[in-house]
Amino acid sequence: MKSRAKKGLLRRFLPYFKKYKWILAADLLCASLTTICELVLPMLVRFITDRATNALHTLSVRLVLSVGLFYLVLRIIDTFANYYMADVGHVMGARIETDMRRDLFTHLSHLSFSYYDEAKVGSIMSRITSDLFDITEFAHHGPEEFFISFIKIVAAFCILGSVNIWLTLIIFSVLPLLFIVAFFLNRKMRATFRASRVQVGELNAQVEDSLLGIRVVKSFANEPVEIQKFKQGNHKFLDIKKLSYRYMALFQSSTRAFDGIMYITVVVSGSLFMIYGKITPPDLIAYLLYVNTLLTSIRRIVEFTEQFQRGMTGIERFCEILDEPIVIQDKKNAYELPPIRGEIVFHDVNFRYSDALGDVLHNISLHVRPGESIALVGPSGGGKTTLCSLLPRFYEVTEGSITIDGHNIQDVTLKSLRSQIGVVQQDIYMFSGTVFENIEYGKPGATMKEVEEAAKQAGAHEFIMQLKDGYHTYVGERGVKLSGGQKQRIGIARVFLKNPPVLILDEATSALDNESERLVQKSLEGLAKGRTTFTIAHRLSTIRNADMILVLTEEGIVEQGSHKALMEKEGVYYQLYQTAFDTAEN
Repeated sequence: MKSRAKKGLLRRFLPYFKKYKWILAADLLCASLTTICELVLPMLVRFITDRATNALHTLSVRLVLSVGLFYLVLRIIDTFANYYMADVGHVMGARIETDMRRDLFTHLSHLSFSYYDEAKVGSIMSRITSDLFDITEFAHHGPEEFFISFIKIVAAFCILGSVNIWLTLIIFSVLPLLFIVAFFLNRKMRATFRASRVQVGELNAQVEDSLLGIRVVKSFANEPVEIQKFKQGNHKFLDIKKLSYRYMALFQSSTRAFDGIMYITVVVSGSLFMIYGKITPPDLIAYLLYVNTLLTSIRRIVEFTEQFQRGMTGIERFCEILDEPIVIQDKKNAYELPPIRGEIVFHDVNFRYSDALGDVLHNISLHVRPGESIALVGPSGGGKTTLCSLLPRFYEVTEGSITIDGHNIQDVTLKSLRSQIGVVQQDIYMFSGTVFENIEYGKPGATMKEVEEAAKQAGAHEFIMQLKDGYHTYVGERGVKLSGGQKQRIGIARVFLKNPPVLILDEATSALDNESERLVQKSLEGLAKGRTTFTIAHRLSTIRNADMILVLTEEGIVEQGSHKALMEKEGVYYQLYQTAFDTAEN
C-alpha cells in the first residue's frame, strides 16, 4: 500500500480514539514513565562506576543505598504504570474494536440485497471477528510502541551524543540501512497478510457452506468431496502462510544481524576512542547500556511492524466494507408512509441487476386495487420474485416508478414502507432461539397473548403446544428441529403478528408435502383475507380464485385476467395449467 493510502486509512481510523482521548493520554503518560525509568538505569550505573573509578573515597554506603532507594521508587512507579497500560490500555483497544464492529454491522445491515448476492457470509464473518481483533491489538499497542520508541531513540541520541558525538554519529549512520531493508520486507509481508486474510474468508465461507448443507452432503454420501474441497483451500492457506513466515524470518534475521553489527561497531569504535582518550571506561559502559536500550527500541519497532501490518490490513478490509455504497436508503426529505389501504400501481417499470446485464423486467405497468389478490405465474427467470422484491425496495427500480396509495415508494422512509408489507417466502428463515422469539420477531415487544393469537390464526398453536417446551422450545440453528410445514406456519404467524395491509407470498408452499401444503394453504388464505396480496405460484391449483392472474415471461406481462378468462383464451396460461395438470396426473 502506498504511504498516501496508509495515511488515508489512518485518518479514517483515528476518530475512533476520540471517545477515549483521556484514556489514551493517561496511557501515553504511563508509557513515558516506564521509558524514563528504563533510561535512568544506565545513568545510575555510569554515576556509580565513575565514582568507583575516579573518586572511590566519595562512594559511601549511604550514597549507594540512596541510589538504590531512588531506583526502587522508579521501579514501583514503573510497575503501576505498566499495570495501567496492560489493563486499561487493552480495554481501550477492546472498546475501539466494539465501536468498529458496531459500525461495521450497522453498515452491513443497511446494504441492499445486491451486495449479498455477490458477498460470501464466511468472508464477512472473518472481517467482523479476526480482522477487528488485529485492529484492537494495533489500536492499543500502536500509540504506545511508537511513542516509547520515539522517546527512547531521541533520548538515547541526546545522551549518547553528550558522551561522544562522533561515536554516536557512527552508530546512527548504520540505522538507515536497517530501515531500508525493513521497509522492503514490510511491503512483502503486507501483501502476504492480505492474501492470508482473503483466504481465511474463503475458507470460512467454504466451511459454512459445507456444514449448513451437511444433510445434503450426507444424503449423497459426498463427505469425501467436501473433505477434498476443504483440503485444497486449507493447503492454499498453508502456502500463503509459508510465504508470510518466510518474509517474517528474513525480517527477524536481518534485525538480529544488524544488532550484531551495531554491538561490534560500538565495541570496536568505543575501544579505539578509549585508547586515544576520547572516552572513559564508565562512559563506555553507559554507552553500551544505552546502545542496548536503543537496539531494544528499534527491535520493538521492527517486531511491532508485523502487528502494524496486520492492523493496517484489518483497517483496509474494514474500510472496504464501509466504502460499499448504501444503494437503497431514505432520501433527505423522505416522509413516513401513513397507514395504507393497499392500492399499488407500477408505472412503466424497468429493472436490471447491473448495467452489464439486460433488463429482467421491461415496461411493467400494473394497477392493483386495495384488497385484491394478484397471482404471478410463468417460467423460471421471468422476473416474478424480482417484481415483488421491488415493492418493499429490496432492489431499486432502474426506470419508472411504483406508488402505494399514490405515494411514490422512493419518497417515503424504508421503515414505514416495509412495516406495512409482509413477506412469506418458500424458505422461512428461523433464527436461533425459541418459537416465541421467532414469532415475536414480527412485532418486537409483543406479549405472549399476542403471539399465541397470531399462532392460532396461522394454525400453528396446536403443534407448538405439543413441543417439549411449548412456545419456549429451542428451534435449533435455522429451525433444524422443526419440519418444513411447521416452519412455514411459524413464519405465517410472524406475519399475522405484524398485521400488514400488503402481503407477498413467494412460492410459500412449493417445498411442502400435500398434507403440510393443505394446512399451510389454509393459513395463507386466512392471512390474505382483506389484504392486497401478491402470490408467486408454483402449484397453479392454489391460485384459481385470485382476482387477477399475471403471466410473466422474459417479454414482460404477456397475459392477465381471471383463471376462467385465461383458460378460455387458451394462451400461455392455458398451456402452463395443462402442463401442471398433466404432471400432477402422472
